[in-house]
Amino acid sequence: MKKKPKKNFKTVDEVKENDLNPIKKKNNQIIPWIVFLFSISIVLISFVSVIFPALILVSGTTVIPGINPVTPDPFEPGVWSFGVVISGVITLGLAFLYFKQKLPNFLSVLFLKIFTFEISKKTAFVILLVLLIIYLSASSVELSSQESFEDYAGVKNRVDSWPPNKISSFEPHVKYFFLKASTVLFGNDRVIPLLASAALLIVTYFLTKTITQKRFAGIISVVILLQSNLFLVFDTTASYTNFWILFYVLSLYFVYKFWPLSPVSYLLSIPSKALTAVFLPMSIYFILRSDISRKQKIIIAGITTGIICAGGIASIGGFSTTSGTNEEFDAKEFWMGFTSFSYQLRFDGLVILFMIPLMVGLFLVSRSGIKHGESIMVFLAGMLLIAPILTGFTNQTNQPYRFVPLVVFFAIGVGVLLSKRPA
Repeated sequence: MKKKPKKNFKTVDEVKENDLNPIKKKNNQIIPWIVFLFSISIVLISFVSVIFPALILVSGTTVIPGINPVTPDPFEPGVWSFGVVISGVITLGLAFLYFKQKLPNFLSVLFLKIFTFEISKKTAFVILLVLLIIYLSASSVELSSQESFEDYAGVKNRVDSWPPNKISSFEPHVKYFFLKASTVLFGNDRVIPLLASAALLIVTYFLTKTITQKRFAGIISVVILLQSNLFLVFDTTASYTNFWILFYVLSLYFVYKFWPLSPVSYLLSIPSKALTAVFLPMSIYFILRSDISRKQKIIIAGITTGIICAGGIASIGGFSTTSGTNEEFDAKEFWMGFTSFSYQLRFDGLVILFMIPLMVGLFLVSRSGIKHGESIMVFLAGMLLIAPILTGFTNQTNQPYRFVPLVVFFAIGVGVLLSKRPA
């Protein structure tokens, strides 16, 4: 007698998973759209001053009765205007033809090889080592020169008198600690800042490699960061060190590699530069979209949020934080804050020319299942939004070094485009 085939009964978990699949699929389609529309809106507003440098400034000019103001033409194109339009049309056109399979065969093969290319651990190690040696050799020449930044005198005086008998103000004491250590150990307050910048390159590589699962993507991110004029201007300075960016990016890397250290690293970034406290929403989104267990997500997000909230309460109660704040929102200053991007990164042509195509590319890869395409869109939009928030809600001005994190996440974003595609 023939045996009757066994019925394949589904378990309760499988039934639940199948029942939820349509919802998950719908959410997976909606979330990238929401993130993209928000992020691209911030980017496009920021690019208004790239295309028409005077448009926002002129629109905010106060007209005095009886006086004919001398103002620039609001629609006069900027230096990067045509480059942005041309690069956008070409890049987005090629991307559209690629996904529609309308490209010539040799170009399709070339793109396929680029997106699937990978290198061995040994090759990645050698390339990264060579890049670091070249970088340190070239940048070490700057250590013998005197800083020209106006804030250096104040920072040097503060470091010379550090540590204080009692910490009574919310200052970047972690930054002062490392600058003091650099002076004591090396007789130069710029050595450890240089090493921190080199460490930022290494962390950028490992974070990109981790979220993309490709070593080649990590190397590309390091190369892009190394070519940035903004990064190279502030990599050895004692006035505007990269400690805060290093600890913050490291906190994101620890989310995957050793989650208990993630809140600790984030905590260290705040007394390096208090601005990282406002990065909290971006960190939470990164954590929630990470490929770790739900329990770990809840713990990391909860601890990180608790630390920031506790620090905020402590600073309000015990530290002097009144300097640099406004009593009310200034709409004019808020919109003028969007102009900072155009002139603070005017020497970073790669960022200017390919920011918009990158955002579109990140949206496309996020729809294909690469969740951190969304995360990087959030980081880029958030970094751009910080500038108008600072000018609109505080008396602070937008300094160029505050855009270094933007360049870091731009570099990581390019690496994310090369991510290993989900099966």
